Amino acid sequence: MKKMLLASAAATLFSGAAMAQGADYPPSADPGECFARVLIPETTEVVTEQVVDRPETQEIIVIPATYETQTEQVLVKEETVTYSTIPAVYETVTEVVTVEPERTETIVIPATFETYTEQVLVRPAYSTWKPGAGLFGRGAAGTGTANVNGEQATGELLCRVEVPAQYDTVTRTRVATPETTDVRVIPAVTEVVTREVVAQPPQVIENVIPAEYGTVTKQVLVTPASEQVNVIPATFKTVEKRVVTGGGGLEWREVLCDTNTTSAKVSEIQRALTAAGYNAPDDGQFGPGTLRAMESYQRANGLPVGYLTVSTVQSLGLSPY
Repeated sequence: MKKMLLASAAATLFSGAAMAQGADYPPSADPGECFARVLIPETTEVVTEQVVDRPETQEIIVIPATYETQTEQVLVKEETVTYSTIPAVYETVTEVVTVEPERTETIVIPATFETYTEQVLVRPAYSTWKPGAGLFGRGAAGTGTANVNGEQATGELLCRVEVPAQYDTVTRTRVATPETTDVRVIPAVTEVVTREVVAQPPQVIENVIPAEYGTVTKQVLVTPASEQVNVIPATFKTVEKRVVTGGGGLEWREVLCDTNTTSAKVSEIQRALTAAGYNAPDDGQFGPGTLRAMESYQRANGLPVGYLTVSTVQSLGLSPY
């Protein structure tokens, strides 16, 4: 009873952890069932296929060019041209030539200037305060009397005066008559010269010497050399090879462990392995000797290897629980 309660609690915890983590966990199971990821042995089969024994090759055959003999006229000496020259005929002529052409000359008449004087403002007129003298009336200096307000006078006097503008006489220069120009014509200069001129230009007479030809014999290409490609087909042979048809991965499988099995069940399995020809100790403990016997049995029977799966127990003809 206690073992069943422990198995139920372990299954509940395992299921809760699987739901919380959302990872790759085994399918839902009943209390007391345990699962492990086991290696599923690969299944293979022998297949035959055609493979290339000798690849396709090519053989190149060269077909030589063909020629024929022909005669033809060829140029032995090219056409040439000679030239003879008739010199020019000259005559003497007299003519008037211009030595210097007519031209115009511009004469500049400089400007004239005059001197004059004028008054220039040096300082403008302005108003200012200046000390006064001869204060009259009550409170004048030296009288010892007070003014109408009972205040004692100081005797100081300031007067507002106008200071006139100040001018200075300066001498300046100005243009009396501006600069002008005068244009005059200077006539051309000529002279009489005598010179030789061409009465009849030189002439060139062209003499053509015809080309010379001869007959030659030569080989002329009729058909050029060519290449012919012969294809030698590939040869094949039949080979056998082993291919994987399934298995080779990890899957969740129901297993026996300390949670859901007993020492008596382990002893029963050990005896079944020994009876199947895989020597295992009969001590109720799943130790290294039992593991080696179980894995040998699993490999030999195409079962998942590495864990004591329910399918291995059933393959031994035993009930897992």
